[in-house]
Amino acid sequence: MRKLYLLAAVAALVAAPAFADDMLTIGMTLSQTGPLNVDSVAQQRGAELWRDEVNAAGGIKAGSKHYKVRFVTYDDQSQGGRVQQLYTRLIVQDKSQFLFGPYSSGLCATAAVISEQYGKPMLITGGAEAKTLELGNKYLVQVLSRAGEYLAGAIRALESKNAHAKLAVVYADDPFSKAVAVAARKLAQAGGLDIVLDESYAPNTTDFSAIINKTISASAEALVGGGHYADGATLARQIHDQKANLKYISLLVAPDSPQFASLGDAAYGITVPSQWEVQAAYKPDFGPTGAAFAKAFAAKFKIAADYHSALGYAGGLLLQHAIEQSGSIDADKVVAVLNAMDVTTFFGRFKIATDPGHHGLQVAHEMVLAQWQRKNGRLEREVVWPKAAQTADLIYPLH
Repeated sequence: MRKLYLLAAVAALVAAPAFADDMLTIGMTLSQTGPLNVDSVAQQRGAELWRDEVNAAGGIKAGSKHYKVRFVTYDDQSQGGRVQQLYTRLIVQDKSQFLFGPYSSGLCATAAVISEQYGKPMLITGGAEAKTLELGNKYLVQVLSRAGEYLAGAIRALESKNAHAKLAVVYADDPFSKAVAVAARKLAQAGGLDIVLDESYAPNTTDFSAIINKTISASAEALVGGGHYADGATLARQIHDQKANLKYISLLVAPDSPQFASLGDAAYGITVPSQWEVQAAYKPDFGPTGAAFAKAFAAKFKIAADYHSALGYAGGLLLQHAIEQSGSIDADKVVAVLNAMDVTTFFGRFKIATDPGHHGLQVAHEMVLAQWQRKNGRLEREVVWPKAAQTADLIYPLH
């Protein structure tokens, strides 16, 4: 019997992975429930893939130590009122050394108050509004392109087909979507497009018939705007059902999710500004290629990666690189390395502003415009703008 116990113990030792010297705790909230659920969970899955790969490889090396990564997460229920309480708990009770921001600009702005108060670096992978990073913060680091750039490609692509198109700007009444709409409005007017409707809607809207009727009455040929997944997918479906006959549609966020293809004909031809597409073959300075990331993600979660999942992974990858380069997990030393970094990952280029009034604002990442097209009888996203990155021509007009 003793021999059997010894054999079992030896077998367990052989099977066990080599554990790191210490544990690194990263705290975050995610919207496991509520209207931000789809995009937030995608972001979280990307982060989980990074964590699992790091731990399988023995952890993050900082000086003479290796750190395994542990996540502590809570459901913020897509509600800003829960975020400050939960991020305080992540720091004070759970002893998180680093933070990943929640999904959406509004929730990130709330979490940023706490990260700054306690001096904890927070990687923002789901908040694009620039305002949060223009308040003299020291510990925020934005990974994605800021909100003002989201619809720039969509406007330019439309102008290339119809320089004087009648345009409806329809957007969710939330900080991110409003910031995007403000920038899009300025670009459209400067380029000569005719804005015939400019209207916001409550983020929890489920019936867009009134807005669609206004769009039709205004003789709009194109529509840009949207918000997040739930409202964007509903808006797309109802535009199709009400036969608005728009020639061009570009919506934020929702069409980038693989789940959007379930809309069938209502998804066809809709474009989406994307932070990342697997076709964009950046040569990374470190970490996997886009194709390798997409393959690993699909193998783990049995779904295709989108830019939200790519952002979750990229945030972890950049934090890992900064820790390894600094040789420390000291917050100020890690942030100093992040401040100096000008690097390219599979997600694209990363560089942040370091002046006191814009610290952490992403200044280097470029976006692309993707469109749902039919390929071999299936709906698939193709990159249609800018032309240098095209994998297919823009379908215009849709009707």
